[in-house]
Amino acid sequence: MKFRVERDALADAVTWAARSLSTRPTMPVLAGLLLTNKDDRLSVSGFDLEASTEVDLDVSAGEDGQALVSGRLLADITKALPPHPVDIAVEGSRLSIACGAARFTLPTMPVEDYPRLPSMPSTAGTLDSATFATAVGQVAIAAGRDDTLPMLTGVRLEIEGARLTLAATDRYRLAVRELDWSPENPGAEPAQVLVPARTLNDAARSLSHSDTMTLALSAGGAGEGIIGFAGTANGRASRATTRLLDATFPAYRSLLPSEWSSSAQVEVAPLVEAVRRVALVADRNTPVRLEFAEGSLALAAGGDDEGRAEENLEVTYEGEPITTAFNPQFLLDGLGALGSSSASLLFTSPNKPVVLRPEGDGVVAGEYTYVMMPVRLPG
Repeated sequence: MKFRVERDALADAVTWAARSLSTRPTMPVLAGLLLTNKDDRLSVSGFDLEASTEVDLDVSAGEDGQALVSGRLLADITKALPPHPVDIAVEGSRLSIACGAARFTLPTMPVEDYPRLPSMPSTAGTLDSATFATAVGQVAIAAGRDDTLPMLTGVRLEIEGARLTLAATDRYRLAVRELDWSPENPGAEPAQVLVPARTLNDAARSLSHSDTMTLALSAGGAGEGIIGFAGTANGRASRATTRLLDATFPAYRSLLPSEWSSSAQVEVAPLVEAVRRVALVADRNTPVRLEFAEGSLALAAGGDDEGRAEENLEVTYEGEPITTAFNPQFLLDGLGALGSSSASLLFTSPNKPVVLRPEGDGVVAGEYTYVMMPVRLPG
């Protein structure tokens, strides 16, 4: 194998493909990236038996062939190369890299031991890549991180006609986002799948600069447990697949309050700054207390035996005064995900879930909902 490629294109491709590499591979070959050159088209692939990434880009002066080399090391090297064309060749059991005055040689691993990458399922539809990346980011913040509860570590993806719904919860908060897309078959049966949140967020963010993004599932939605994403940007075609989670997602719609007794309209930036300030005196897992009354919000954290912080903000509030408390990081996560300058907080009672929604110009009513469980206060 032999080819020449632009340094930036190679570095971007290797960085993308290395995303799927495990930090603790079960087999040595899974720490490698597979380079395949055919007809002056280079494919860079990574696979950890759960998720795969693959990038195609144009090269020149090529000879067909394959090589498997350490992915992490190749990524570090390509990012550090000088801004010159890169010449790569396989000589026996070594891969050589030449760029300007820099020279590297890496040992190769046996290509025949590398597992076959999963094929992309059939196309389910397309959507705006940037919008999808934003939606996934808004929802993935609420996904759990405890691998002993796999049903909470995923994002539920519901497909019904031209509408996609994303939902995630870790039992203490819930995020739901709806958006439009272009299904390949508008009359297809509704489908629901559970996608690992970390992999989905990484794939969506990495493909956010694509012209459009393709979502792929096999007929019926399960896709033999595989979902795929593909996009093209700057002549580089990127694909990612991941196995679906075989777990039952909670019936989250029953957790969404349909009515409330009081509501507050707040400016997001001042509230974020105030929460960060008062939380400075809060120990880990210590809540921030919020007291809402007509025209005002009082924030407090800490206690008599430790540091204490208080701050007041002007807000628009309707209803009886209410005192509640939240994990400060959960509150900041929700406020940061809104993507708006104003927000609504909707209350039913001090100890019931609170709904947080974006407000302002350009906000579609009900498109994004973030629900938090309050922390029970003493007494």
